[in-house]
Amino acid sequence: MGTDDGNVQLTTDDGKTWTNFRGKIPGLPLGSWIPQIRASRYNAGEAFVVANDYRRGDFKPYIFRTTDFGKTWIRLVDERKVTGYALCMIQDPAEPNLIFVGTEQGLWVSFDNGNNFQQWKNGYPSVSTYDLAIQEREADLAIATFGRALWIMDDIRPLRKVAAANGSVTKKLTVFPAPDAYQAQYRAAPGYEWSTMGLWDAPNRSRGAAISWFVNNASDTAAKKAKLDSVQVKIYNEQNENIRNLKWKTDTGFNRQYWGMEQKGFRQPGSPKPRPGSPEPASFIVLPGTYKVVITLNKDSDSTYIKVNDDPRLGNRNDIKLAQRRMYERLQKSGNKLTEGMDRLTEADEVCAKITAQLKDLDGKEADSLRKSTKAIQDSIKAIREFISGKVADKQGINRDQGNTVIRAIQLAAQYIGSKNVAPGAQEEKLVLNAETAIGKALQKINDFFSVKWAAYRQQVEGTKLNLFKDYKPIE
Repeated sequence: MGTDDGNVQLTTDDGKTWTNFRGKIPGLPLGSWIPQIRASRYNAGEAFVVANDYRRGDFKPYIFRTTDFGKTWIRLVDERKVTGYALCMIQDPAEPNLIFVGTEQGLWVSFDNGNNFQQWKNGYPSVSTYDLAIQEREADLAIATFGRALWIMDDIRPLRKVAAANGSVTKKLTVFPAPDAYQAQYRAAPGYEWSTMGLWDAPNRSRGAAISWFVNNASDTAAKKAKLDSVQVKIYNEQNENIRNLKWKTDTGFNRQYWGMEQKGFRQPGSPKPRPGSPEPASFIVLPGTYKVVITLNKDSDSTYIKVNDDPRLGNRNDIKLAQRRMYERLQKSGNKLTEGMDRLTEADEVCAKITAQLKDLDGKEADSLRKSTKAIQDSIKAIREFISGKVADKQGINRDQGNTVIRAIQLAAQYIGSKNVAPGAQEEKLVLNAETAIGKALQKINDFFSVKWAAYRQQVEGTKLNLFKDYKPIE
């Protein structure tokens, strides 16, 4: 038991007798405030005493440790290890080498049983850290601050892995075991209107499957010169099929990102062709199961497995997801045709731009005729695009809705397929049919354009002789 005037007292007989260590702990100023005493969960005679004396102008941190019921003491924390006077500490209940310390200047962590400490930042501020607790089932660190609310450090198991090796990580890249992920369904909390009341809410835990890894500091010159700002991520299903490819930012030390539990998708009609290295589009959510995650940093790779679970409150929804997926794939089949058609329109427009550039500063009937034909072709392409996507809003301010375009029909069908936790029904079937019909009309316009107008335009271009050269006389 500790007091606000420097007494540290111990009982070993359920409070019948007490031993006071006042003046017996080397380095502890007499009369210091004792905000916390922690008994070890590993050794019967071990305890940690947190003390501070800032009320009398001493801002040094004081944390002491005994392993023999107070017969001897060592100073675990001083001003060479942490910054700010000490307020709290906790030893991990699963890994004794992992120790957290809270001071007036932030949170500190030791991976080697208190021999060395480093400040933990990663989004956590250098704030007065008053108390610490570990939620053992979830392996989360709960942090209480003065003036900056409560914080949660999700899943400290990767820290335990490093601490188990006494803080030594030898591999350049280490991927840690991933906790189970749940495809949880969320809804807004009732009771107030989010858009008008202007209430502030702290960010919730990130959705998705948490994946953690560690990047060692580059020790050799070649490694330092290599690009270490991102990792390549490949995810495989139980059939060892590559279902998702991602690129995540990384830094030396601990890293964590979240996979949304989605698999690779397809290009949306009208979207530009992806450049090499562009992010892969996402698609529908994967089915529950076990997935392999492979992370690569330059030439180094490591992997882990992650179990994806359905929301346990809703039961097995595979039949619903598979039915939705089949309807998505049906819509995708038509959408891919429209994407190809719109790519052809883009290529035709690029050809027109090149021809327009070649006609610049050229005179003559043939050049003028080709300019007019090129402009007419560009207008035809624009008209087809507006039929598919609607007119481009080029005026400042509020613009009118584009109405029932082909793209709107596709988006509406896709939205309805996955908006409810039920298998698609008659309404979704009708919307997909409407989208397929609209896509068919668009494809007919595209095919008619290329078979008639574009064919005639190409014949005119190939038959027009463009005189791009000037005659030069010798310079005398």
